[in-house]
Amino acid sequence: MTQLEEEGAEGAEKAGNPAKSPKKTGWATRERAGEERVPRAGGPGAGAGSLRLDDQLCFALYAAQRAVTAAYRPLLEELGVTYPQYLVLLVLWERGETTVKELAGALRLDYGTVSPLLKRMESAGLVRRERAARDERSVLVACTGRAEELKERAARIPGALFAATGLGAQDVTRLREELWSLARRADGTAHSAS
Repeated sequence: MTQLEEEGAEGAEKAGNPAKSPKKTGWATRERAGEERVPRAGGPGAGAGSLRLDDQLCFALYAAQRAVTAAYRPLLEELGVTYPQYLVLLVLWERGETTVKELAGALRLDYGTVSPLLKRMESAGLVRRERAARDERSVLVACTGRAEELKERAARIPGALFAATGLGAQDVTRLREELWSLARRADGTAHSAS
């Protein structure tokens, strides 16, 4: 349902026209109604062979990723960076100067995705890129002084996100470990299939 359709359906519902009101089963409608999206265990279609959208692990991960990224947005706007730029800065703050290839590997992105991102960050004065002296084929990337100044302000972001989501330290640790385990298994499956 598009935003326009949702707004039309909401208007119909408020006007008391149930024929044009959406069923209270769609995710967006449940969220507006204050309901939590919880998969129905053992419900019709549940299980490994289900084609119900709400039963798909990939969709739950996708929805969670979008929601978490949206929760980061106002925190990152204060720094003047986007979420992908923040991830680049996290790697550089942790490792210092690194090659573009190593940065792409750490972010699990391909070179073609990282290169334009770094170009925008260089234009914004956040990073500098230069050819490595010992290997002209390799490009080094490092934070500028401006990016280093952001590090102190960025230190509050993880705690602010935990507070916004209501997750405690143990919840975050458990969830992160489960997600990394899933990523390793899925990556192994993808590599064995190719």
